Amino acid sequence: MIKVMGLALYGDKAASTRYRLFQYKSLLEENGIELEVFSLLSNEYLVKKFNGERISLIDILVSVFNRIKILLKQKKYDCAIVHCEIFPLLPGKIESLILNIPFIYDFDDAFYLKYQSKRFQFTSPFLANKFFPVIKRASFVTAGNNTLLNYANSINENVFLLPTVVDTVRYKVLKKTVTNALTVGWIGSPSTAPYLKGISKSLSILAESQDIRFVVIGGKAPFIKNVDVIELPWNEDTEVNEINNFDIGVMPLPDNPWERGKCGFKLIQYMACGLPVIASPVGVNSEIVEHGVNGFLAETQEEWETALSTLIADSDLRQQMGKAGREKVEREYSLQVTGPKLVALLKSIS
Repeated sequence: MIKVMGLALYGDKAASTRYRLFQYKSLLEENGIELEVFSLLSNEYLVKKFNGERISLIDILVSVFNRIKILLKQKKYDCAIVHCEIFPLLPGKIESLILNIPFIYDFDDAFYLKYQSKRFQFTSPFLANKFFPVIKRASFVTAGNNTLLNYANSINENVFLLPTVVDTVRYKVLKKTVTNALTVGWIGSPSTAPYLKGISKSLSILAESQDIRFVVIGGKAPFIKNVDVIELPWNEDTEVNEINNFDIGVMPLPDNPWERGKCGFKLIQYMACGLPVIASPVGVNSEIVEHGVNGFLAETQEEWETALSTLIADSDLRQQMGKAGREKVEREYSLQVTGPKLVALLKSIS
C-alpha cells in the first residue's frame, strides 16, 4: 500500500479541501493508495472566520505545533500532496525545503496572488513570490484550471490539469419539489456571496412581471426588491437535494485576476444536477459553459436579464440545456474521470 500524506490548509468544511483531497480517499484506496489528510486550520477555525468571531492566538499556535508533529513523521509516507500552502506567512524558500519526500503541489485558486494583495501588502517584500520555489521543487503540479496551469508551466515542466470535480454517483438528477415560483439558485461561501450583488438588479427587474425565488446556500443573501430571497445554511448531507430544487444555477463574477483563477466549481455542481446555468465569462467559466448549449454566458446587466428571461420562459430549453450540462460533467468534470489520473501520478512518484 502506497502511503500519501495530504497537507491541507483548512478542514473538510472548506470545499477545496473536501473536493480536491477527501473525496479521492476511497477511490485511491481501491487502487492501493492510502491518503491521510491533515488540516492545518480546523473546521472550527473556518466557522469562526466566516462568523467574524475572534480566533485565539493559542488555537493558532496549537495548530502550528500539530502540523510540525505531522511533518516530523513524514518519512512514514511515500509522498505528499500539498494543497495551497504548508504554513501561511512562511517564506517560500523555507517552505520548499520542509518536505524531504516527493510531493505534488495542488491548487485550485490563484494562490500565488495571495501575498501580492492589498490585505497582505506589508508582507510583499518577503512573500510576493512565495509559491515560486514551492512549485519549482514539486515532483508534479496539479492545477484546477488553465489559468493556474499556465502560471505553473512557467516554473515546473511537470504540470497537469486536474479540475475540481464531483462524484457523479452522489451528484445526480433528482425530482424537484414543485413550487409556484421559478427558482434561481446559488451555492457558495460567505467569502463569495458579495458577488451576488452583480445580478440583484436584473433579478429585481424580471420579478416585476413574474414570481421568482432566489435561493442562496452557504452565504449572506442580498436584499432584492420584488424577489422572494431564501437564505439556507450549507449542509453536506442536503446540498445535492437543495441544488436539485433550483430551476437555474447562477455564477456571477467580477473580471479580476483572483476571480480568473477560480475553478467554476458551482457550475459543475449545478450541471451535475441537470440544471441550465448562467455565468460571467470570467476565467474557466467560458470553458465550462458552452453558450447556448448548456447555459449562457452573461457579462452586462442586459445580458443577464436576457439570459434569465429566456430560461424562465422556456422549460423545454431548461431541460435540454440541463441534459447537455450533465453529459459534459460526466465526460470532463467527474471523479470517475480525474480519479485515475491522480492514481497514475501518485504511483509514478512513490
